[in-house]
Amino acid sequence: MDRAVDGEAQIHVPDSVMGQPMCPQAEAALAFLYFRATSFALVAQAGVQWRHLSSPQPPPPEFKRFSCLSLPRSWDYRHVPPHPANFVFLVETVFLHIGQAGLKLPTSDTLRKVIQKALESKINYDEIAYYEAGIILCSLLGLLFIILMPLVGYFFCMCRCCNKCGGEMHQRQKENGPFLRKCFAISLLVRTRIKRSRKLADSNFKDLRTLLNETPEQIKYILAQYNTTKDKAFLDLNSINSVLGGGILDRLRPNIIPVLDEIKSVATAIKQTKEALENMNSTLKSLHQQSTELSSSLTSVKTSLRGSLNDPLCSVRPTSETCNSIRLSLNQLNSNPELRQLPLVDAELKNVNNVLKTDLDGLVQQDYQSLNDIPDRVQSQTTSVVAGIKRVLNSIGSDINNVTQRLPIQDILSEFSGYLNNTESYIHRHLPTLEEYDSYWWLGGLVICSLLTLIVIFYYLGLLCGVCGYDRHATPTTRGCVSNTGGVFLMVGVGLSFLFCWILMIIVVLTFVVGANVEKLICEPYVSKEFFRVLDTPRLLNEDWEYYLSGKLFNKSKIKLTFEQVYSDCKNNRGTYGTLHLENSFNISERLNINELTESISNEMENLKVNFNIFLLGAAGRKNLQDFAACGIDRMNYDTYLAQTGKSPAGVNLLSFAYDLEAKANRLPSGNLRNSLKRDAQTIKTIHQQRVLPIEQSLSTVYQSVKILQRTSNGLLEKVTRILTSLDFAQNFITNNISSVIIEETKKYGRTIIGYFEHYLQWIEFSIREKVASCKPVATALDTAVDVFLCSYVIDPLNLFWFGIGKATVFLLPALIFAVKLAKYYRRMDSEDVYDDMENGNNGYHKDHLYGIHNPVMTR
Repeated sequence: MDRAVDGEAQIHVPDSVMGQPMCPQAEAALAFLYFRATSFALVAQAGVQWRHLSSPQPPPPEFKRFSCLSLPRSWDYRHVPPHPANFVFLVETVFLHIGQAGLKLPTSDTLRKVIQKALESKINYDEIAYYEAGIILCSLLGLLFIILMPLVGYFFCMCRCCNKCGGEMHQRQKENGPFLRKCFAISLLVRTRIKRSRKLADSNFKDLRTLLNETPEQIKYILAQYNTTKDKAFLDLNSINSVLGGGILDRLRPNIIPVLDEIKSVATAIKQTKEALENMNSTLKSLHQQSTELSSSLTSVKTSLRGSLNDPLCSVRPTSETCNSIRLSLNQLNSNPELRQLPLVDAELKNVNNVLKTDLDGLVQQDYQSLNDIPDRVQSQTTSVVAGIKRVLNSIGSDINNVTQRLPIQDILSEFSGYLNNTESYIHRHLPTLEEYDSYWWLGGLVICSLLTLIVIFYYLGLLCGVCGYDRHATPTTRGCVSNTGGVFLMVGVGLSFLFCWILMIIVVLTFVVGANVEKLICEPYVSKEFFRVLDTPRLLNEDWEYYLSGKLFNKSKIKLTFEQVYSDCKNNRGTYGTLHLENSFNISERLNINELTESISNEMENLKVNFNIFLLGAAGRKNLQDFAACGIDRMNYDTYLAQTGKSPAGVNLLSFAYDLEAKANRLPSGNLRNSLKRDAQTIKTIHQQRVLPIEQSLSTVYQSVKILQRTSNGLLEKVTRILTSLDFAQNFITNNISSVIIEETKKYGRTIIGYFEHYLQWIEFSIREKVASCKPVATALDTAVDVFLCSYVIDPLNLFWFGIGKATVFLLPALIFAVKLAKYYRRMDSEDVYDDMENGNNGYHKDHLYGIHNPVMTR
């Protein structure tokens, strides 16, 4: 049967053993084997799997070349993929903290004192010892192990050579022997390298070179944006007619346009009044004539009817009654005499014609045109000033170009470029050597792990042979060869443990001192930024400088420029200028003085003078309005005209009268009288068609004209007075406020032009301070060197190495003891104790001689 132990080791037990019930010793041996295999698998994983962990990962997809003002995102190299060694790494980290749990941990002040003393070449060993107390204690324990282990091994060998300490090949039988075998068997059982870092280094150097190469392009991009700003200003300058002139016109419109619109409506009303008066006057004249003709026609009809009624039949009943009825109705055949009395409107028409001699509508159109000409007049008066402003804007571009060319960023980056070239060549020159040493380190780790593996193999073989060769019925002197071989293998493992344990512990102590100190002094403070805060201690690196960086860069140590702030700003992708506070050597705000650069534009704007005068309507137009108000149309008796237009032109409805007359004639007997009356009825119908209907049409025309005149004349004087008042107000507004309106709009226009460049200059200052030459690649390179390469690639595997080897070495001690004890139960003895009560469960005989061999122990 095969059994997997933690996915790493498999133990094969012969079928001959599995075919029968497993003895307690075999169960104990298998438990022992499982425990050892599991513990050693953890140690092996600490080295093997970490090798995969430390391989450089490819950059994420967003890791691209950065554009003008957009630098690359940071690659957090510290984030490594999950791996089986994480548990061991966590245990090792906890051990480093617990190692100093009982001591007062060193503070940053203590660390500062140690560094300061070291820089002053005055080493204070008391403070160093205080700081290293936990590590020294663990190291002393390791040294104690190194010293005692060879000594103990030496005396153990000497003791066994003297047939002591289990060296005598005799076994005393005990009742708890099987239980001891189980305990001893259960108690037995309990490696990294730097991956190639060339790709990682090349990636960081590529980012840094991109920073160096893109910085000039960023500055060129900033300068190129000035042309965009200038083009925008030039567009407004070329459109000064619509921008400035349109602004002035918009300020004047609300006060002038309503008045002109009202005057224009009055001019239209004057024309409509003339048309209405002309129509009314001509219609009245026609009406007088038509009324006379109607009266004449009705008189003729009445005469004819009276002659017809003198016929003799009218004196004979019943014809006489019809004739009398017709005779009585003749008085209704009369025309309306008041129509001929309606007065004409010649006087009012004459007055309106006199008003129209002045072209009021033309005067209003001239005022409209004067307002609409303001933009063109502004452009014609500002041609020379606009040309001067354009010259100033071109000169500002040259000033900005000169300032940006003198930025110290390029000098710093040029100097940094030299350091970068030297560093890159140094790394590429020594990286093969480092990789070679890395291979040696890897091989050394394999050798050390092989030693531990060799010891474990002997323990495995001893357990396997002992379990497989065990025979419960065999006596200690009759044990088989396989069982005896198992005991020998166990003792070989014990000897190798004494031989190599102290050497392994030396390696563990050395790697522990280096790894633990670097982890505590560099790696952990670097991650928590305590490392930078220590370096920022005033007068730590230079006793004459309060802040080292500002003293180094500007020779002004009072300026607060700290390592922590620089690192944080670089991590946040801030520009080099703002990160290093380069304004202390080259103040971009002073060099790009917005007020100074825009003052020349303001001076040119002060020469922007616009003058024009606007006079609304004039005296002739005003008199024209007054004359129209006094033309008399408001004094006409419109009620008289409206009353007559509602009356019938005749005293009776001629058409009804004719039908009635025709009906009466039909009741008369045939003859001359009847025919005469029918002819008169037809004549009345003809008069209605030819005389009455045209008069009614004329009366309708008079009605419409009267309504137009009545509507126009209603409140005419008050309306004209109000218009004249508004006209005076508008003219006063123009006279009193046109200058201030021009000045305000000119200043607003100037602020717009200047605002373009103020915004551009502010953007330049912000871009140079926050965006140009972003130093994030520098922070990334520092993280790569310290956090990734030193800590993750070197120190973390080193700590895992000493922790895994140390753990395995320490566990060899109990394994050694239990292996010695267990070997006694597997090896073939030269003698043994003998008992008589074997059938009671004892394994042996109480005999002085066993198989003819003298037993010196039993005969004593």
